[in-house]
Amino acid sequence: MNTTPPRDPLVIAGRTFRSRLLTGTGKFKDLEQTRLATEAAGAEIVTVAIRRTNIGQNPGEPNLLDVLPPEKYTILPNTAGCYTAEEAVRTCRLARELLDGHNLVKLEVLGDRKTLYPDVVQTLKAAEMLVADGFAVMVYTSDDPIVARQLEQIGCVAVMPLAAPIGSGLGIQNRYTLLEIIENARGPGLVDAGVGTASDAAIAMELGCDGVLMNTAIAGAKDPVLMASAMRKAVEAGREAFLAGRIPRKRHASASSPVDGLIE
Repeated sequence: MNTTPPRDPLVIAGRTFRSRLLTGTGKFKDLEQTRLATEAAGAEIVTVAIRRTNIGQNPGEPNLLDVLPPEKYTILPNTAGCYTAEEAVRTCRLARELLDGHNLVKLEVLGDRKTLYPDVVQTLKAAEMLVADGFAVMVYTSDDPIVARQLEQIGCVAVMPLAAPIGSGLGIQNRYTLLEIIENARGPGLVDAGVGTASDAAIAMELGCDGVLMNTAIAGAKDPVLMASAMRKAVEAGREAFLAGRIPRKRHASASSPVDGLIE
């Protein structure tokens, strides 16, 4: 593995990462496709739905950690499928036990089975309980800047607002509120949910997001491995464009070369 320090690192809970693309592990046809897509994405952080994925709690069944070992990847247990704060906290504690004390988790508490929109009241409650219990919490939330600020005040290490409903592929639907969250965040702000294709990921990064987390956009593509590669390039390009600083938008064109001093 490359041990050279990254020039533009993503820092979460004191840990440094090269890749700003975080990927999910669900919805792939098998574990081999999961492995290939994760490698193509260049992801270092992979999120795992503890209530749906075997990481050792079901002996004798295929184990995700056999293809995505913790020695190579940072496993990010998530609480997908939880609808109350209590369910989410129990799930995180199970993950910590299964992963030998691992405390970095992705919190999501859903409020609606159709849209999978977050229940922010239960999310805030769960965040308080988990932070008090020693967890480093990356939190999926709505695109409400006030809620994002409250989650940071509780002690969450990263806020992860949706760009559109989970799995919708609608792209970045809320640029203004995302900008409000990202520009005022004290820690990392990552888009979580709504990305459909590479241009969506690039836009998120051009807005100043610190990273993008996605699953369906890759796993649901006709060629998941190729899409994972495209998403990797898009995130990298979007980040470079943000750092470079785009030209101002103007109503009228201007010549790319000066007109003063031309020979007549």
